[in-house]
Amino acid sequence: MPDMLEVVIDSVRVSLMSSQRVVILRQKDLDRYLPVWVGSHEAEAITVALQEVEVARPLTHDLLKNVFSLFNGRISRVEIVALKEDIFYGNLVVEADGKTFNIDSRPSDAIALAIRSHAPIFVHRLVMDTAGIVPERDMQQEQLPASPEVKVDAEPAPDAGVEQRLDVFEDFLKKLGDQGEEKPNS
Repeated sequence: MPDMLEVVIDSVRVSLMSSQRVVILRQKDLDRYLPVWVGSHEAEAITVALQEVEVARPLTHDLLKNVFSLFNGRISRVEIVALKEDIFYGNLVVEADGKTFNIDSRPSDAIALAIRSHAPIFVHRLVMDTAGIVPERDMQQEQLPASPEVKVDAEPAPDAGVEQRLDVFEDFLKKLGDQGEEKPNS
């Protein structure tokens, strides 16, 4: 997997201008971020898993994880493998009965399953090189959190370092809001 870069979920955000959701992935060994637009239901599924909220009945991603388990399958990793025409493409790597299966997936669903399965998330180097964002040098000196954060606002809190270091996305979100309502790409 030399062309794959491991990432972690940095935050889940809601654009106040368009109410669209974005998952911010952070490259593990570098201060580089990948914003992945997701649907509202997928953002909720990701947020529920990140916050370890107990639900009375299994959600769709919980159900799928249970089905993999029932058939002795294990999600070994999830991947974001391509970016074509502003749409991200994902892949579930599942091991079952000594075989490895690659299953096409929307990145948002793959991320929701990765959290539930405690599987690592990888992004292809070309995808990160194309769509990754590196904060300005002065922002890089601020300390990064060790765990993902769930944010429901796009405005930075005055005393929140985590919010301030993600100001780099504010202009990005504003530009998208100015372009009108667009469909999520994952």
